[in-house]
Amino acid sequence: MSKVGFIGTGVMGGALARAVRKKVEGKELYLSNIPASVSEALASEIDCVSADNKAVAEKCKYVFLAVKPNMIRGVLSDIAPVLKKRTDRYTVVSIAAGITIETVKQTLGFDLPVIRIMPNTPVMCGKGVILAASEGVTDEEKAEFFDLLSCAGVCDDVTEKMIETAGTLTGCGPAFAFVIMQALADGAVACGVDRAHAVKYAELTIAGAAELALATGKHLEQLKDEVCSPGGSTIEGVLAMEDAGVRAAMAEAVRSSYEKNLKLGK
Repeated sequence: MSKVGFIGTGVMGGALARAVRKKVEGKELYLSNIPASVSEALASEIDCVSADNKAVAEKCKYVFLAVKPNMIRGVLSDIAPVLKKRTDRYTVVSIAAGITIETVKQTLGFDLPVIRIMPNTPVMCGKGVILAASEGVTDEEKAEFFDLLSCAGVCDDVTEKMIETAGTLTGCGPAFAFVIMQALADGAVACGVDRAHAVKYAELTIAGAAELALATGKHLEQLKDEVCSPGGSTIEGVLAMEDAGVRAAMAEAVRSSYEKNLKLGK
């Protein structure tokens, strides 16, 4: 495996770097961040190379840009001269929400292979969803790239439009799921369950339900119906959720986040 570098080692960049470290030797992984103390601490933790942006841009086959959307244009402009001088083949990987592949190319000022990814925070425990769209990347390079991130979770090759749409669900969805878990725990506490057990059971129940849906492939409505006995307590709760507009609220949460992502790219 060739050298891999991260410019930006915050929550997401750091999580992906930890996953990549499981696939490459420490000397092949370069980390850069502002402030440098953040990347230096992570490099020490996972035994890899602490570097600066120029070194990452100069030496790495995969140059991950794990910076905020409002910072990426500045970072790209700074490393553009370094990248343009290279004669070997390399790929820029952008994690910035709302920033298109075309924006990356235009900011750099020249054509090159680009992969745009939308990972979500469960990559921190190897259970993430990583949507990846690319231009100028071969099938062999895609396979290598997906293998590189395999310890972070499931990688899916998608169109850039899917990054904007489905990426809102996968990227923002964990936060929505945490809200649901907390609400379920609150309900259990109201029924007399202590907080620690209520949270634990809410988390396990949501995780188990997701695993069941993935394992069976059944329609979500069918799975819901299988829990709802006629005249039982579950259907009573489901109807209470419908009365409260929970279904509409969750759909609106995804739509609102999608519209915000579009604004971030402008």
